[in-house]
Amino acid sequence: MHRTVEFLLQHGYTVLLGWVFAEQIGLPLPSMPLLLAAGALAGTGHLSLFASLVYVVLAAVAADSIWYSLGRRKGIKVLQLLCKISLEPDSCVRRTEGVFAKRGPRSLLIAKFLPGLSTVAPPLAGVFHMSVGRFLLYDGVGSILWAGAFLGLGFAFSGEIERIAEHLEHLGSGLLVLVLGALAAYIGYKFLARRRFLRELRIARITADELKRKIDAGEELVIVDLRHSMDFEAEPEIIPGAFRMDAKELEEQTDRLPRDREVILYCT
Repeated sequence: MHRTVEFLLQHGYTVLLGWVFAEQIGLPLPSMPLLLAAGALAGTGHLSLFASLVYVVLAAVAADSIWYSLGRRKGIKVLQLLCKISLEPDSCVRRTEGVFAKRGPRSLLIAKFLPGLSTVAPPLAGVFHMSVGRFLLYDGVGSILWAGAFLGLGFAFSGEIERIAEHLEHLGSGLLVLVLGALAAYIGYKFLARRRFLRELRIARITADELKRKIDAGEELVIVDLRHSMDFEAEPEIIPGAFRMDAKELEEQTDRLPRDREVILYCT
């Protein structure tokens, strides 16, 4: 924290603006320690709390507006691209769409507090053509809540934060090794879990070309479109002969699928 504080004192609001923008655009640069440090400096009179809030909100809304514009122009492909670089790409699309579908524009109010949703919510708003004014309103309020929460914590507990930072600094490089080791173990676990999932998936997988050949040959197939309703709204085309069904409905009503024909499922 001492180094963060010194960095902020030296470069002021410029680093606050650039750092938050970089994180919200998708770079792995956590802003929380910086916001806490800025709040602590505001508590000791070295920075203005109001100015810090304005710079952080401007940076967040600017980055989110870029993702929103990409979502409007490129559609669902932007979300799929973002999910490809996540730790759980196979469930990322459905999970984030589920949150957005459940809460609608209000998801922008809490997006920055939820890992994974922060970068994905703005392009989703663009994909489903939320109006610019409505997007800026909800995203702006969400950014104020997020920035205000961490800046406020730093401001309220400025003395305690400094004392905690001093204790952590005494631990030296050992703490860094411990944190990096835990992060590496988590990423390794997610990687192995996904490899196992893909290995199981390949056992019962069919390619698009194979399906096309089966359809052209006149085979009796049951093709089920399991895409989320938001995916379907964005790209309403379906495979000829397929019928739509929600994944949850499939789990609860398996009797809808015939037992005497080959069943093929597809989603995003």
